[in-house]
Amino acid sequence: MANPRRSSYSNSSNNNNNQSSEHPIQIQLQQQQQQHSQNQSLLYLSSLLHFLKKPHAFPFLLSIFLLLTWLSLRIQRSPDFSAHSSPPQRTRHQWTHVDDSRANLRRFTSGFPSPVAKDQRGWLVNPISLALDSGLLGGAVSCASVHVGEIRPGGLRGNHRHYSCNETFVLWGAQTKFRLENRQADKGYAEVMIGADEVAVAVSPSGTAHAIINMDPIRTAFLLGCQDSIINYNSSATDFNVWKDL
Repeated sequence: MANPRRSSYSNSSNNNNNQSSEHPIQIQLQQQQQQHSQNQSLLYLSSLLHFLKKPHAFPFLLSIFLLLTWLSLRIQRSPDFSAHSSPPQRTRHQWTHVDDSRANLRRFTSGFPSPVAKDQRGWLVNPISLALDSGLLGGAVSCASVHVGEIRPGGLRGNHRHYSCNETFVLWGAQTKFRLENRQADKGYAEVMIGADEVAVAVSPSGTAHAIINMDPIRTAFLLGCQDSIINYNSSATDFNVWKDL
């Protein structure tokens, strides 16, 4: 009578021997396939490098570059990309004609067409004529003294009061705050902000304090000041540091 345990043991032993003999063959086949794949990759890479060294590869590379540039521009201009990448816009106070009139100021766009830009070359003004044509009263009636200068970011000019002359200003180049003494205003002065893309003319009558502050973090503001008399800054005809909060 045959022993069932002995036969099952012999069958399992035979199966294990067959699997162990097949396992090295499978490993060898996998290694050969990997080696073949590596050889193919090296062959493709070598062929590509050989192709790129030839002169007629330049149009191909240029086409790839143009395609990538086009894709990049499309992504940047897409609404979803712009909504997520652009910083939040700060709310900007809309200065009215009433605000400007309280500050004895009139603003214009610097681009063409504009009352101050007659053609594509840009804007060009006569300070005295521009102030009068804008209905601003109390400015300089002539340019006995003229000064042109800049105000760098965060800088201030003025904050004084002249008793011996009227002044007319032309301001441009940066986001600039103009403050003018006005006793009818709540704070005793009127204050407006000039945009970086605007040109403004302002007047400060004799005995009226004024200040000009560059509020722009990057751009430089420029000004032209026209006074109808020569000022002696060493005399008592000027009050300095009128506003302590500037």
